[in-house]
Amino acid sequence: MAVIDVINCAAEKVSEIDLLDSIFDVPVKSNILHDVVTMQLASRRAGTASVKHRSDVKGSTRKLFRQKGTGRARRGNIKSPLLRGGGSVFGPNPRSYEYKVPKKVRKLALKMALSSKFKDNKLVVLDRLDLDNIKTRSFVEILRRLSLNKTLIVTNEENKAIELSSRNVPFVKVLKTEGINVYDILKYDKLVLLESAIKNIEGRLAA
Repeated sequence: MAVIDVINCAAEKVSEIDLLDSIFDVPVKSNILHDVVTMQLASRRAGTASVKHRSDVKGSTRKLFRQKGTGRARRGNIKSPLLRGGGSVFGPNPRSYEYKVPKKVRKLALKMALSSKFKDNKLVVLDRLDLDNIKTRSFVEILRRLSLNKTLIVTNEENKAIELSSRNVPFVKVLKTEGINVYDILKYDKLVLLESAIKNIEGRLAA
């Protein structure tokens, strides 16, 4: 098993913890990570771009002038795409860009993302992370002592003090174990796991 130090908020080693090789020591394949990240980003696209087509434009359906005898090009009603204020022909409609990759591939990619952080020495395990009250300055001071900048913090359960104290800190995100995903793990330079969250992650991915 892989072994990693457990530190406290003062950056002092307090113990060690064993990590499952099947989760934190998996061969990393960039093509699988790319597929899953692309899927996640596609699912986040709004897909709300829309135009008014001929049937959506307000206007009379009366034929503007007779078909023949005027010497002009034949014309229908005022909602024609050829006229100013008319409907669009090939404009976008609201759509969903979401698609899925197999569940086993998503789980494997999550293991690879965790493994990449461990192998690159960018994984930090904290014994606990508690704040007495909601205060951004106290939270930033903890990050400074741990030498953390662009960081993803994963907690075992909801912690309002941590979540509210961190929301104004740039390049820092706090997630519960249920919300960890490949994109966020790879996006941030450092991954901070609370010791209590590791068992939940291993239970979720080892099954």
